[in-house]
Amino acid sequence: MDTTLWQQLIGEFFGTMILVLLGDGVVAANVLKKTKSADTGWLLITIGWGLGVTMAVYAIGWLSPAHINPAVTLGMAIAGEIAWASVIPYMIAQVAGGIVGATLVWLHYMPHFAATDDQEAILAVFSTGPAIRHSVWNLVSETIATTVLVYGLLAFTQGQFTDGLNPVVVGLLIVAIGISLGGTTGYAINPARDLGPRIAHQILPIANKGTSDWGYAWIPIVGPFLGAIVGALIFILISS
Repeated sequence: MDTTLWQQLIGEFFGTMILVLLGDGVVAANVLKKTKSADTGWLLITIGWGLGVTMAVYAIGWLSPAHINPAVTLGMAIAGEIAWASVIPYMIAQVAGGIVGATLVWLHYMPHFAATDDQEAILAVFSTGPAIRHSVWNLVSETIATTVLVYGLLAFTQGQFTDGLNPVVVGLLIVAIGISLGGTTGYAINPARDLGPRIAHQILPIANKGTSDWGYAWIPIVGPFLGAIVGALIFILISS
């Protein structure tokens, strides 16, 4: 990819912003009061996130590798797909994009936040949370789901797809993970997707909000990074 690091960072920023805008947007449409798509359910959320990934990759794939996820960036560095010097800058751009994307969701749905008095639902628009709170098993869930993600993305680099189809396949992978593995923790599988919006939840004057649940916040960061390491190592072992 013949782009400068600065262009790649712009791509990662805007890609993550689009991902969070569309992904958190579908959650807001489901859990906030008085939207036209309220209570449409988990299947719509998983499809919305998958489409969000696909659209984000199409939108910025010409600027950057379109990781839009610090765990993917880590996994790609371990597998030798990108330079280690790019890892931290990519991650900063991705988290920043997550903050901006979440802020746009807040602006878009502002009257609906005011109409919603469920603090947990409001936080769910921005960040993940466990169905059953248990740190060990929540961490295991995020690790397994992200292992599938990172191994899958690396495996896709070895296949032959029709030109332009790869983002669709990646989106389908996200949908598959969400449907099959997401019911335990909400499948962050992306530290920027969780941390960026959680920061936005903390600092924005959101109507009726409660705590940002920072006691849980380490799990959707550490779990995806562990999964990235495992997924990359499995790929290296199989492909060597």
